[in-house]
Amino acid sequence: MTGGASSSSSGHDFWSVLDRQPDDCAPVLLDASAPFLLMCTSGTTGPAKPLEVPLSALLAFKGYMRDAIDLREDDRFWNLADPGWAYGLYYAVTGPLACGHATLFYDGPFTVESTQRVITKYAINNLAGSPTAYRLLIAAGPVFADAVRGQLRAVSSAGEPLNPQVIRWFAEQLGVVIHDHYGQTEIGMVLCNHHALRHPIREGSAGYAVPGYRIVVLDNAQQELPPGQPGILAVDRERSPLCWFGGYLGMPTKAFVGRYYLSGDVVELNDDGSISFVGRNDDVITTSGYRVGPFDVESALIEHPTVVEAAVIGKPDPQRTELIKAFVVLNPQYPPSAELAEVLRLHVRERLAAHAYPREIEFVEQLPKTPSGKLQRFILRNQEIAKQQALDT
Repeated sequence: MTGGASSSSSGHDFWSVLDRQPDDCAPVLLDASAPFLLMCTSGTTGPAKPLEVPLSALLAFKGYMRDAIDLREDDRFWNLADPGWAYGLYYAVTGPLACGHATLFYDGPFTVESTQRVITKYAINNLAGSPTAYRLLIAAGPVFADAVRGQLRAVSSAGEPLNPQVIRWFAEQLGVVIHDHYGQTEIGMVLCNHHALRHPIREGSAGYAVPGYRIVVLDNAQQELPPGQPGILAVDRERSPLCWFGGYLGMPTKAFVGRYYLSGDVVELNDDGSISFVGRNDDVITTSGYRVGPFDVESALIEHPTVVEAAVIGKPDPQRTELIKAFVVLNPQYPPSAELAEVLRLHVRERLAAHAYPREIEFVEQLPKTPSGKLQRFILRNQEIAKQQALDT
């Protein structure tokens, strides 16, 4: 219960209870399974679910800060993520402090100006954030790039797959490598292009399993798949000593099948051992017998200079099962038009297979997102289903 709340039959006022506690108390020894955080999932695909984070997760958090973030003693680190969601609470608060490292917070809304100002004022050289934030920084162009060029040593991204266009922009404009990291509220970060470990980097892939985890790709029968075949990303709990998730608080979970935790994300194992993201299982589009991941279509759209953001869904269609529809946020200097929509369709078709381009494009001012900036494609999909049902009645 938050401070200032009144006492009730269901809880207590935090500050009143705190005032009644003695100044001195004996330390209480807790085992690794004792919870120290109560967290909720982000609600990307539906209602948020609560879970307890045990003390054993601290080992995993510290390992991520060391190997993936490459947090060094003399670094000035800033994680842009709000501490109200997992990436912020785990890796902007808990992870750095568990490493004995200072962390930084900015109490204000995200803007290009404030981000530029904080990086410059505090000489930030190790930055973490989400693709949503980075795309907005890129849209500012030289205004942001000229102000921070040469300051950043390492940049990390999490929350959603990192579009290749973002990777190239940071390399070309800022001279710094930005690495993609993958995780979930339930399991923390488990798949990364690590800054502090040596391994090949495949552009567009989420990277390699974090030390302490065995990550596999499963088919619908929970059999492990070889490279080149899309399936569900799963954690082999029997061979992942750092995997700490034990289920939701007061709620059943279907995420555990035998020895595996099923993430619900569709991925593909590459020949070099890295794993590439395809999409949430609910988000993958079935069109004319093909399965299309929305991420590839969105990345192709974002490469066009007129596009700031895009969300792609499958719209119900009697002939194709689903047709690909894109919702596009344009750079303000480009007005929406039927001609521009056709340009974008052809732009994607030239980069992807003929069946993977958006047959419909709708220009919007903003996209539905969670408070942490993740796209909520299911809202757009439900809107299209509702429109179709209204036409059928």
